[in-house]
Amino acid sequence: MEKPEIIIKLTPDEALVLSDWLEQVQMTDLSRLVDDAAVWAPLHRIAGTLDKSLPGIFAADYAERLEAARSRLRPALDDSASDEKGADA
Repeated sequence: MEKPEIIIKLTPDEALVLSDWLEQVQMTDLSRLVDDAAVWAPLHRIAGTLDKSLPGIFAADYAERLEAARSRLRPALDDSASDEKGADA
């Protein structure tokens, strides 16, 4: 019996930020970050799927779109402060 594929759903912001990060990782020496060559195939597959799904990565304002997505994904300073207070209690 064939196993079903795993489907991961990302918001457009998550996909854009992850795509950029994967591109940066692929441009480095992957063997320093990933010590098991078996991991490379899924990393490349994810990166390729994101590249095909995100036409905005070729837009002239890509850097601005990426920074806006990063800003929306970062926890607000107020959120992290309240998380710390809750952890201390």
